[in-house]
Amino acid sequence: MRPVSRRVLPGFSLTLGYSLFYLSLLVLLPLSACVLKATSLSPAEFWDAVSTPRALAAYRLTLGASLAAALLDAVLGFLVAWVLVRYEFPLRRLFDALVDLPFALPTAVAGLVYSSLYVPSGWLGRYLVPLGIETYHSPLAIVLVLTFTGFPFVVRTVQPVLEALEPELEEAAAILGASRWQTFTRVLLPPLVPAILTGFALSFARALGEYGSVIFVAGNLPEETEIAPMLIYARLEEYAYAEATALAVVLLGISFVLLAAINLLERWSKKYAA
Repeated sequence: MRPVSRRVLPGFSLTLGYSLFYLSLLVLLPLSACVLKATSLSPAEFWDAVSTPRALAAYRLTLGASLAAALLDAVLGFLVAWVLVRYEFPLRRLFDALVDLPFALPTAVAGLVYSSLYVPSGWLGRYLVPLGIETYHSPLAIVLVLTFTGFPFVVRTVQPVLEALEPELEEAAAILGASRWQTFTRVLLPPLVPAILTGFALSFARALGEYGSVIFVAGNLPEETEIAPMLIYARLEEYAYAEATALAVVLLGISFVLLAAINLLERWSKKYAA
């Protein structure tokens, strides 16, 4: 009797080989080259390159703006996902499709649109600037564009979990005398928390490396409105390749930590759902 093959796809070894080859060619080799270039610096030189006042200010702004944008995305994304799943209204499918616009739209176009809106003479800037709200060439401008680029991650992460929740849970809670707030906080919210956290982490990771949209609204002032990717680009223009790769390695390390956190959150989500 022939043993039953447990392989899902035929030619598993061949397809795995091709996958590893392209993964190495497109991801591992560039990352390895970046790390090897950074190792051309001595430990002292590496530390000096990544710990200058300008670099530290860029780290603070990058992490702070990314965190603020991810928090806004978590709140707004959850509300939008809730409305799209729970309510029927005209043009709902159109609004649902528009959620993915930041995925399809070049980030440079998003930066140009935001810069035209929030400049002192723009449609929104003409009303905000007199109130003392600086929405152009400021950290707030960076947070706004990062919120736009990371917004779909939360919506698309929370939406399927909301759709999978059974209406019988809410009906049972109502029969047992729970108020709407108690039903939301004790019945609906706990299964949604892992998905919200995963969307938050994905949005934060996206904002951490964003460059194309920020360059048009930040102003790029060193130690004020200069984010880490911009500083890396500035070092490249100065032909300081080793220093640029050293800064890139720091961001790479932060990205790997975020990737590990996202994987843990996904495992937690699956375990909770099971």
